[in-house]
Amino acid sequence: MSKLEGKIAVVTGGSKGIGAAIAKALAQAGAAVVVNYATSKADADAVVEAITVGGGRAVAVQGDVSKAAQAQGLIAAAVEQFGRLDVLVNNSGVYEFATIEEITEAHYRRLFDVNVLGVLLTTQAATPHLGDGASIINISSAITHVHTPAAAVYAGTKGALNAISGVLANELATRRIRVNVVSPGFVVTDGTHTAGVVGSDMEASLVAQTPLGRAGRPDDIAGVVAFLASDDARWLTGEVITASGGIR
Repeated sequence: MSKLEGKIAVVTGGSKGIGAAIAKALAQAGAAVVVNYATSKADADAVVEAITVGGGRAVAVQGDVSKAAQAQGLIAAAVEQFGRLDVLVNNSGVYEFATIEEITEAHYRRLFDVNVLGVLLTTQAATPHLGDGASIINISSAITHVHTPAAAVYAGTKGALNAISGVLANELATRRIRVNVVSPGFVVTDGTHTAGVVGSDMEASLVAQTPLGRAGRPDDIAGVVAFLASDDARWLTGEVITASGGIR
């Protein structure tokens, strides 16, 4: 039997990149998946189609997780569609660089609203529906300890997410809900293309620092998430797993 057979999962920001790979990996492991998107409906529909063509179950649900009503609506749609919720993957995130001279209030609020508040709001909406053995997996970044220039705000959001995850791991442990973090290193995605990292000197520097000698792929991260969602990880909570090819 597949490791996630009968489980219901929500993946925020599941229409592209790492989120899309996570949604597909969870479905391949047997879960029914709600693929959340904010604006990329066509991409989310493509992920759903890929899952269903492969024999899995999935639906796309729109929602801006930084808005309380929409975060609640996302979780309500998942429960209405599939009757329960077992796995929440908080993957939605804004990936944007700015030097100290370039930081603005708008930049700060955009990143913290999605990357931090969005996780809190979605988790708040989900926890009443999560029971014994449920798993929350938050997607952070190795940038919290690699300390890439021009990433002060982005790294700050991910540092906050790591701290929040540790608190929630303790807070929700009495309900047997596990909370863990996957912290990717540099991964080639639409986001890193858009940010101008792919093909840049920054990419070359990051790969040069990576002991395994290459950039990451979305499926490198998805497999770790699928493990944490499964009962194989039943004794893990409050962990931060760095999936970075060895970069520290």
